[in-house]
Amino acid sequence: MRSQRIAEIEQYIYTHKTVTLDELCEVFQVSKNTIRRDVEEIIQNPDIVKTYGGVMINTQTKKLLVSFTERNINHQDAKRKIAAEAAKLVEDGDSIFIDSGTTTLYMLEYLKNKKITLLTNNMEVMFQAIPYENINVISLSGTLNRKTLSLTGNNAAKLLSTYNIKKAFMAATGITIENGATNSSPEETCIKEIAVRKSGEKYLLADSSKFGVVSLLTYCDVKDLTGIITDAKPQEDFLEYAQDNQVKIILAKA
Repeated sequence: MRSQRIAEIEQYIYTHKTVTLDELCEVFQVSKNTIRRDVEEIIQNPDIVKTYGGVMINTQTKKLLVSFTERNINHQDAKRKIAAEAAKLVEDGDSIFIDSGTTTLYMLEYLKNKKITLLTNNMEVMFQAIPYENINVISLSGTLNRKTLSLTGNNAAKLLSTYNIKKAFMAATGITIENGATNSSPEETCIKEIAVRKSGEKYLLADSSKFGVVSLLTYCDVKDLTGIITDAKPQEDFLEYAQDNQVKIILAKA
């Protein structure tokens, strides 16, 4: 399937940073004409640019590819405030999904006294929840993505699809009206899609740097969300779109 091949090629580029067209032809067993057509679609993603005879990661957007630890440092104060605001939406008895992300991670600090069932594919979230017997942890199984410290793959997605979740707290690399909530990891997109579909309420945790950013794959539209929790008021057109589609904009308190 072409769409699947393109996703796999993009992931290969993310992993190897710079690749030639000949290398892509060999790895994916397709003709150079096919690769050229695929590349023309792939470079619509601003993270990837053409070079002479190949493609490479755009150094201007390489910040999207830094490790989980490095990303966790950026906008740390804003992320903590957003996570604290998100935790206020959780009530005793809730079943919640906490997505893999550097903002959602901080929610555990503010949930430790609540009696809840927690589903997650993020290993850091699991480890943080261990001391709290009041939090029933359901871990998804899968293949470890070391960049995001998350478990991904068909097993994780299949297990998550069996649960009915009250509230999902999602992460994204970027958010726009046109492209919705986007993510740079093809392996995680399926899990995010299922989490949104299986949850009664869906909240996106996104600091102000995420607005106007488009990444590799869309996992949900803005109108699919119950609310967006952020640290600064978005632009007026975004606010109007959210209001028209009954999406709450929740500002984290200073």
